[in-house]
Amino acid sequence: MLNRVNTVPSDRLLSYDDRIALLRQRKIEETQIKSKIGVYQDGDDYGSIPAPEDFRFECVPNHENGSWYGYDGWSQNFCKLMDEHPVYIDPADAFACRWMFSMIWFPQKARESGLKWHPAFPYDHLAERQELYGIVPGIGADAHFGGDYDIGFELGWGGLLEKIERFRLLNPGKDEFYDAERLTIEGVQQWIRHAIGEAERLAKIERNPGLAENLLQMADANRNILNGAPRTLREACQWACWFNMASRTYNRDGAGFQLDASLRRFYDADLAAGRITRDEAVFYLACLLLNDPHYYQIGGLDENGRDLLCDFSYMALEAADKLDSSCNITVRVHENMDRGFMCKAVDYLFKNRNGWPRFSGDEALSRGFMGMGYSQELARKRIAVGCHWMSLPGLEYTLNDCVKINAAKVFEVALDEMMSGEGPRSTELLWELYEGHMQKAVETTVEGIRFHLKHMHSCEPELLLNLISHGPLEKGLDMSNGGATYYNMCIDGAALATVADSFGALEQRIELEGRIGWDALYRCLKADYSGARGEIARRMMSASNRYGGGDTLSDRWAVRVSSSFTGQVKGMGDENVKFIPGWFSWSNTIALGKQVGATPNGRKAHEPISHGANPHPGFRKDGALTAMSNSICAIQPGCGNTAPVQLELDPGMGRGEEAVNKIVDYIVTLFQKGATLLNINIINAAQILEADKDPYKYPDLVVRVTGFTAYFCSLTPEFRKLVVDRILVQA
Repeated sequence: MLNRVNTVPSDRLLSYDDRIALLRQRKIEETQIKSKIGVYQDGDDYGSIPAPEDFRFECVPNHENGSWYGYDGWSQNFCKLMDEHPVYIDPADAFACRWMFSMIWFPQKARESGLKWHPAFPYDHLAERQELYGIVPGIGADAHFGGDYDIGFELGWGGLLEKIERFRLLNPGKDEFYDAERLTIEGVQQWIRHAIGEAERLAKIERNPGLAENLLQMADANRNILNGAPRTLREACQWACWFNMASRTYNRDGAGFQLDASLRRFYDADLAAGRITRDEAVFYLACLLLNDPHYYQIGGLDENGRDLLCDFSYMALEAADKLDSSCNITVRVHENMDRGFMCKAVDYLFKNRNGWPRFSGDEALSRGFMGMGYSQELARKRIAVGCHWMSLPGLEYTLNDCVKINAAKVFEVALDEMMSGEGPRSTELLWELYEGHMQKAVETTVEGIRFHLKHMHSCEPELLLNLISHGPLEKGLDMSNGGATYYNMCIDGAALATVADSFGALEQRIELEGRIGWDALYRCLKADYSGARGEIARRMMSASNRYGGGDTLSDRWAVRVSSSFTGQVKGMGDENVKFIPGWFSWSNTIALGKQVGATPNGRKAHEPISHGANPHPGFRKDGALTAMSNSICAIQPGCGNTAPVQLELDPGMGRGEEAVNKIVDYIVTLFQKGATLLNINIINAAQILEADKDPYKYPDLVVRVTGFTAYFCSLTPEFRKLVVDRILVQA
């Protein structure tokens, strides 16, 4: 067993705030250890802790290549890992355990060799086109959709087992599926049993009476939910913790739920029965957020248009504030939202400077999803539970944030084709070629997604998320293969600003001003702007009017690029599978940039492409917040997913009432203009520079990297540069 050695004096009475402070400090210590371990770097901050150095997990392959596949392979190995997983209990915590591993890391040699995807289903026929257009195909991607936690809260593990057996009788021939789901639950239950025993053991030796009592209460709560459904807020949060940890262990799933709706009924019942105080409930929420920073939404409207804001919404923010750690809470903003709540949310953003909360725009998101043929009621149910993406909890299978088309690579292919031909050159001819190649890229991507849908269940079924979705257990089918109600497959474009700026620079410098010719510029590009003449050309092209500057040539090209991409992606759907476009690169800006040579906007070969829907760093030296925001609003695909605004602010503007109100006004106006998601970092530029040189100088520094928050010390130098470049330019 692996547990915290308690150093709290036996006679000290710990308040809830004292316990949160202890837990936070331990989180920072554990993060520093993880920051040196590769699997924990350059991604979402996790609630995991480093495993004991002497622990070894021996997987059970079901294929000669050393990996495992399908229902049997995944369920057997997951159950084995659950049984062997070390138990970690902190006496100061409200909830038992932390996760330490993800099965997608095992077996290491097989995973590193690309053997996650079953070799019986090769997609070599797509590889050449995927490489040509810089496509991140998403084949084999997992866990990027949201479950409905209310199913688990209603049934509990025992109720889910009963549901499995009930529907097994109605779906003969599906025993392999149901056996795997049953084994998955039994594995989680075994982990819970171990935790109960360990909590009781620790209670006997705990010197501090308050913490000893907490350990006994922890054991009781877990005993109650081992088979039964949660009845109290503590039990509901502990159930959510178990699902989060098990799902992280299975395949790193990080989608949460509507925090102030799903848990509020437990709090209200506890409060009415006199079982809980408000402070105690806030403590439980802080421990839930500590257990793992899943993506949670608060605020917004329910399917009938009723405001979801309540005191519990404030409590969620208070809990995150007390924890003062990485967090992925999104506030859903609608036109009649209480301004006091907005001010409170923004004030926490200034106070903690941890990149939370984010803000999403209800009107544009709902209107966009309705444009895909869905009702307003359904659109309001689609909540923010990922980096940039929305999901219908338990109803919708997607590949959100897993599929990318590198528009800069498509542009390069089109430019090379035009320059290799004879006859006149023009931006209009280049646009025609670009659209043609983008259409081929979209078709290739869609073909890959359909291939994924056909075979994913035979490679890696979604055994955990199946349990809290509407359909899989009822049909005996995996969410990826017919178990879902809706199939809305995300296809994101990347490098919007790179492409728009390149078109704009070509039109401005060659066609309107005549300052350079097509052949001369092309030679500079292929030489990576080398030499004195190349550098002169690079500076001239990079100084052209940029996307984000406010109705510039490149702004107009960006609208054209986004509108065309949106139409092409939407046009590939049918009655069974729809395709939803967005603009989001995640951290793929680095890898996708390495695929592309020098571009006409002055970007040198293999440098990162532009980030998401944002302009390139350095688009204007004055920051031009309004112009940038208007530009991003203008290119929204408008189909229910987001093209986020990434904003970096220096704390020099202060935290006072005036600053808070200015940001609230900005957020309200932004969403009125059609924005879908806003990420804000408030970080001192000088501090970032110091932290970049020595990340451990600021061990508690948290930044929003893209859609996720992370401790700065857990980022590699390459990833830190993504954040540093943005902040230094916009600060």
